[in-house]
Amino acid sequence: MTWAPLLLADPSPNLRWLVLRELLGKPAADAEVVELALLRDQDPLLAELIAAQNDDGSWGRETGAEAAYHRIRPTADALSRLGYLGFGPEYPPLRRGASFLLDQQLADGSWPLPGNWLEREPGEAYEMVPMQTGLPLRALAMAGYAQDPRAEKGYQWLLACRLPDGAWPSGVKAGQNVFPAGYRRLAHSRFGCRSNTTFALSALAYHPGRRQNAAARRALDMLLAQETLPAYGLGLQVARHTGVEKSRGLFTYFARYDVALSLDLCWRVGANLEDPRVAAMVTFVAGLQGPYGLWEYQPYRQISRWLTFDLLRSLSRIDRQTDWFTLEPRTPFRPYPKKAGRY
Repeated sequence: MTWAPLLLADPSPNLRWLVLRELLGKPAADAEVVELALLRDQDPLLAELIAAQNDDGSWGRETGAEAAYHRIRPTADALSRLGYLGFGPEYPPLRRGASFLLDQQLADGSWPLPGNWLEREPGEAYEMVPMQTGLPLRALAMAGYAQDPRAEKGYQWLLACRLPDGAWPSGVKAGQNVFPAGYRRLAHSRFGCRSNTTFALSALAYHPGRRQNAAARRALDMLLAQETLPAYGLGLQVARHTGVEKSRGLFTYFARYDVALSLDLCWRVGANLEDPRVAAMVTFVAGLQGPYGLWEYQPYRQISRWLTFDLLRSLSRIDRQTDWFTLEPRTPFRPYPKKAGRY
């Protein structure tokens, strides 16, 4: 049995629509695609999300003076989910959410930092954290707003935060770059932070004109240098985009490695199978495919067909014909240096 009948038997009309459009190449005018398009709003996966939207277009239940700030994160998460499901600016709830998110943008193109990061002791307050803009910018790009002039201003701010080596730092305090915690360190960067770099790269990867530029390629090259292939985290981002996993953490958002996310970034940025790191990930993932052609997300097996769709899309689009090249050697992942014994 192949994966196609299993995916097309899924109860979600959104998944079936995506399989027809992105895996089987059916045109928008195809009779089955048209039929599913009319059913997409009835998908419980979508209906629950839309029902939680506020009147101002935001998501989140925070009230009070800082309500708008506290709704940036849940609104960005909701837009990412809608974009992942294949909706764009033509969809009214998404359009209202994007309008709210863009209304929170600051004059310099960034989005605001949390108040508790700004109100610390002198020298301990953050002046800048790249993910403050990387997170909402990724959401806007996934939702189809990457080339909006306001979003482009956000990209300019984000690129101005890059380190000379091409990574993004944890942030800046008292004019100095902050060292990242060990689990977030990049293999060949003094200040590079894996979480901030992944947020920035994800925002670039969904921009049609920036996804394969020098900044995106350099960031992906640095992320791929840190070699680790855990099976447990495979599909974490898919689980978040489908609402099964809660979207928690900022610095810890990418604490767990997700090879499915890495493969998604590879095809969007243009990494190819001639890179041994990419080839190793493809071989690793192929070895995890089940006897019926599906991959399982171990914590929540009910989204296995969504994960299968995601991986099949990535595997089908990673090519040997791109002009990708790498400058970073493969480095086994070690979050903290091994301590020497006393004796």
